[in-house]
Amino acid sequence: MKIELNNVYSIKLVSGEEIVAKVTEETTTYLILSKPLTSIPAREGVQMMPTLFTSDMEKEFKLNKSAIGIIADTAQEVRDGYIGTTTGIKPVTNRILHG
Repeated sequence: MKIELNNVYSIKLVSGEEIVAKVTEETTTYLILSKPLTSIPAREGVQMMPTLFTSDMEKEFKLNKSAIGIIADTAQEVRDGYIGTTTGIKPVTNRILHG
């Protein structure tokens, strides 16, 4: 899979945690992430919380590729939630309304 910079990805770590983050840089050994959030299943659907509570979320994070088990495109609904949480802007999705 080719990682496109500045896109949002779902990343399952080898330890089992799943994070959602924007990838801003890639090298052969690591990814630079912007505003990583850990996804947690909840009764209301997927909830997101900061991956590191004691860090400055405005700074970027370095993730060693050796810690990644799976990386995939993020589902549209989750991506919209991530963007809303990290920017305060709710993305508009074009959908046909059925009455």
